[in-house]
Amino acid sequence: EKNRGLDNDMSKVIETTFAAMFPHHPYGSQTTIGTVEHLKNPSITAIKNYFYTYYVPNNMAICLSGDFNPDEVIKIIDKYWGAKKAKAVPAFNSYQEMPISSPISKTIVGPSPASVTLCYRFPGAASKDVRIMEMFSKVLSNGKAGVLDLNLIQKQKVLNASVFPYSMKDYSVNIIFANPRQGQTLDEVKNLVLAQIDSVKLGKFDAELLQAIVNNEKISLMKQMESNESRADMLVDAFIKGINWADYLTALEEMGKVSKQNVVAFANKYYGDNYAVVYKTTGKDTTIEKVPKPKITPVSVNREKESLFLQQVMQAKPANIEPVFIDYAKDLQKLKLKGNIDLNYKKNDENSLFELNYVFDMGNENDAKVGLAMTYLDYLGTSKLTPEQIKTEFYKLGCTYNISVGSDRMSVALSGLSENFDRALVLLESLLADPKADDEALQRLIEGILKQRTDAKLDKATILRAAMVSYAKYGLLSPFTNILSESELKRITSAKLIAIIKQMLSYQHRILYYGPFDGKVLLSSLDKYHKTTKNLLQIPAKKLFKELEFTENEVYWVDYDMVQAEMLFLTKSVKYDAKLVPQSALYNEYFGGGMGSLVFQEIRESKALAYAASSRYSVAKDIELSNYNVSYIGTQADKLPEAMAAISILIDSIPQSATLFATAKESILNNVRTDRITKAAVLANYENAMKMGLSTDIRIDIFEKVQKADYTSVQSFHNQYAK
Repeated sequence: EKNRGLDNDMSKVIETTFAAMFPHHPYGSQTTIGTVEHLKNPSITAIKNYFYTYYVPNNMAICLSGDFNPDEVIKIIDKYWGAKKAKAVPAFNSYQEMPISSPISKTIVGPSPASVTLCYRFPGAASKDVRIMEMFSKVLSNGKAGVLDLNLIQKQKVLNASVFPYSMKDYSVNIIFANPRQGQTLDEVKNLVLAQIDSVKLGKFDAELLQAIVNNEKISLMKQMESNESRADMLVDAFIKGINWADYLTALEEMGKVSKQNVVAFANKYYGDNYAVVYKTTGKDTTIEKVPKPKITPVSVNREKESLFLQQVMQAKPANIEPVFIDYAKDLQKLKLKGNIDLNYKKNDENSLFELNYVFDMGNENDAKVGLAMTYLDYLGTSKLTPEQIKTEFYKLGCTYNISVGSDRMSVALSGLSENFDRALVLLESLLADPKADDEALQRLIEGILKQRTDAKLDKATILRAAMVSYAKYGLLSPFTNILSESELKRITSAKLIAIIKQMLSYQHRILYYGPFDGKVLLSSLDKYHKTTKNLLQIPAKKLFKELEFTENEVYWVDYDMVQAEMLFLTKSVKYDAKLVPQSALYNEYFGGGMGSLVFQEIRESKALAYAASSRYSVAKDIELSNYNVSYIGTQADKLPEAMAAISILIDSIPQSATLFATAKESILNNVRTDRITKAAVLANYENAMKMGLSTDIRIDIFEKVQKADYTSVQSFHNQYAK
């Protein structure tokens, strides 16, 4: 794991940033995982002493959110935790960091794309200044209408820029990341960011932005509150930071009291030369140490032996939770707009938020220029509004739009406060119908795309999991390489892209809606404001890419400057078949899908040959495509031969374990029993079912088939599709 961190340039940037900010406090002086020296000879005695010192009830919180009876849960907690003895925990020695009087500059070298990181230090999470820091961060960048968003990203003066306010118990930090455009130095990027901070210090931002920030933060909080996981995380966050829960809940209210004068005064107080800057340059890091391969004696895995703990767990017989499946005839409504446009509708009875999607079965495989046109649209205004005014207006409405283009599907999404639905819809429709060409914006967009392509060639995840996998499946001509060439990009005109944008709503599409409006009100608004032609155009035919036949073993190799080695085994299987979904789910759970699987136990737990190891039968995402068996190893380079041999043996001859099979089977069934697909996810699930030619929730089939399965079905599946 340490070596994987050393191979991650962003991890090194963060570690270096925190070390510069906190030379004395543990936030910067020691990382959680420790140094290479720490890991060479760790003391199990010290580890145990640490555990028994700090893992005591008075130093813990149990945070729960979900569908349960609180009184019953409290009794269970009392039963199992009530007898735990509290004991004094050593006082934490607070480390007082000295003020930063001049910029601290650090440089990181690594193979990934260049970036610059700025960081400022602030008081701890309980300080009222942190509320202003969070507001200031949103004034800088909120993804839509901040000064960085409008002045640097919208105007394409940098490739990317983002701001992360991060509050902790003792101190907080505000971190700003930015990536250069082609030919731009990191100092130039840094100076552009500092100039925007200076503009806030001078009050050069709209005071109305502050209320818009609060409104959008309320929306974000409402979305968080829809999720049990997010609610529990909020409780955890408050506990870790030592903030009273009531105070934690009023943080947004406190942000609402922040005035423009407060923000300007705060910026002038805290944002001077008191920052750290970390330059991430592209090159070979000659300073990297790695943890050498230690001599490890394999642990014998007896899969049929049961510990007392496992026996107690297995003997417990809680009442089964009944699964809840989606009924596509009852759980959503299917309405029609004028022009015979399908509207799939689900009502939101929980809050005042809405999600609207125009969905087209059309993407870059239908026309490689579609993605470029929709990206270009993000930098355009209309005949009445500038691009900056459009972004600001959406943000003030508490609404946002997003256009995503995939290989064979495009989505135009609008979401936000329902009270502003009509106004946001009119704004979106006007942008789609009346985009104003901007040749300079197009030129800078093309330059940015070419820089992103250069950066992608330096990104190991893109190289392995996108480029190499695509090459193995298709060869040179693939969905991955289905992009406009550099010469084609440079020949493209604004007029051509504007024509594509204006014609988009003339193509066949359907609409998805999740929100509080009833069907009649929604139909009325859409019929009034959604502008389409009377007779919708047929979607252009897709460009087809032929999957290669695997007739012999082949090895593809890319050299990358890293201390780890990563490898994928890829085997082509049959075309998508819904009947294989239940079988593959059980096989994956048993063989190689999770931490309890055979592959993980053998390669990582037993032999310590890899930090990450898996083997999955990957079901195609399109009925026209093939399934693939994909095995992965992420390990130290000097362990690769042993790890390869170990996973090859498992794939060739799957070991049988009655205990592991029973656990895998129960795990799948329990996942289905406790899974709840609700809200807008119902519409997304239905969309996917229709794409895959399904008329019912696939989980019904999984639940029924897995209940009846025995080990022979796993062995048979392995022999036929994976071996």
